[in-house]
Amino acid sequence: MKKFIFFFLVIFSFSCKNTSNEKTAEVSQQQHSQEMQESMSRGAEIYNNFCASCHLSGGEGISGVFPPLKDSDWLKEQQKASIHAIKFGLKGPIEVNGVAYDNLMPALGLSDRETADVLNYINNTWGNKFGEPVTPEDVAAIEK
Repeated sequence: MKKFIFFFLVIFSFSCKNTSNEKTAEVSQQQHSQEMQESMSRGAEIYNNFCASCHLSGGEGISGVFPPLKDSDWLKEQQKASIHAIKFGLKGPIEVNGVAYDNLMPALGLSDRETADVLNYINNTWGNKFGEPVTPEDVAAIEK
């Protein structure tokens, strides 16, 4: 009987710990999700004010003139270069989805947080699912 009670207590103890860890992970995901939603909401406003005039409201861009952000292979594969382009501007040729672009993108004068927010919006809109969330610290680490 003592062995049965001991066994029961051990199993009960482990199941309580697992539930606690699962709840902690769930709360962490919800907080991350909430933070990401807030970042994307701020990013949408920035995008509409600074980016949509060239890249268009649906992120499709204008072929040969302004590259698409929707389904962009360059954006997906070049996250650090994307941060750099938003933070410092972009000059010189790039190729996006097999199309050459050589237009000037001026520096937008955004803060690190604003840059992270707009990139989080772009990376997670129009069907894009590009990488991990971008933080202001990620942006600050990019040098000219």
